[in-house]
Amino acid sequence: MTAFCRVCGAADPTTVLDLGTVPAADHFPPAETDPETDPRHVLQLALCTACGLAQLPGDDTTADEPRGVEPDAVRIAGERAVEEIAARGWLTETTVVREYGSPHGGSWLPGLRARGVRDALPASADDAKATLIVDGLGLMHEADQAAALRERSARLAPGGVLVLQIHSLGTILRQRQWTSVRHGHFAYWSLTALQRALYAAGLVPTGCWESELYGGTLLVTARPIDADVRAVGADLACARRVLADEQLLGVTDPAALAGLGDALIDEVSALRRAVDDAASAGVSVAAYGAASRAVALFALAGVDSSTIRATVDASPAKWGRRMPGTTVPIVGPDWLATTRPDRVVVTVPDLLAEVSAAHPDVAFVDLALLTEGRRA
Repeated sequence: MTAFCRVCGAADPTTVLDLGTVPAADHFPPAETDPETDPRHVLQLALCTACGLAQLPGDDTTADEPRGVEPDAVRIAGERAVEEIAARGWLTETTVVREYGSPHGGSWLPGLRARGVRDALPASADDAKATLIVDGLGLMHEADQAAALRERSARLAPGGVLVLQIHSLGTILRQRQWTSVRHGHFAYWSLTALQRALYAAGLVPTGCWESELYGGTLLVTARPIDADVRAVGADLACARRVLADEQLLGVTDPAALAGLGDALIDEVSALRRAVDDAASAGVSVAAYGAASRAVALFALAGVDSSTIRATVDASPAKWGRRMPGTTVPIVGPDWLATTRPDRVVVTVPDLLAEVSAAHPDVAFVDLALLTEGRRA
């Protein structure tokens, strides 16, 4: 069956990473069910050589993720984004904001309202025009990327500003973040590809700024194509720097992106070896963070409750469930105090500082320190 690019419509994007069949990244089954019955789905990353978008060429899963607890890192990144928006003079008494947020949580609307914005609309509101549209990692969840960009463009008032936060493909490639590829995340944007797509949607890219979230996200700005564009000098300098870096990384080169497959093999093997060595040495291991990015890693590494005793998570909605494709149960933070495992592997680097501060007596370790495929 022919696949078509999710933004430009070109046929048959080039497969650059193939994870085979893995459990859905957002379906956490009840703990008492048999992992052998968990449905598995094809998970591939493909690159459109016509427009440069990295994407899932297909995804037959249905979103079913229990609501997570927003990490401090996400909340802080959102607050800083609002500060940057305010510093550019885009918040006034007449500002009308529309937000396209991530289904994982992390709204910027409270911070915008705290700065005096009274007209703040969710994405589902009617077609009223907004002078500021903010998208905090929402775009990647849209199956039809071209339509999603056209919708944002159509809902932007003349002279308005669109702020799009993306988990940069450059970051994913540089840091070998193959676990960022998951069901439900349809597009992995580089600034190179996004600028082209913004023009096609009737928008003029006006620059970007950087955030430390997830190892490196970009906040890309654009205005209507017929607007009197007044770009911020620092934002233009950031865009030039990012575009030059992306060219060196090869974000539009299938051969460069295929290196993520080497990272997958390295990290899966290293995790398997690390938990086996710990078990042989009598060292008890748990994980912290029942994150979607850990689903494929745990399933491909073949871990179970004999090697990773439990995955601790702050979200009550996930307690009593298990990591998909494994027997590893998901438990609440109180489990740490009652069980006291020797080592707790943090599956999301952005959580490490937060959980270390909350549980100072626990021996937390970044997953990257246990694997040879990624460097901390």
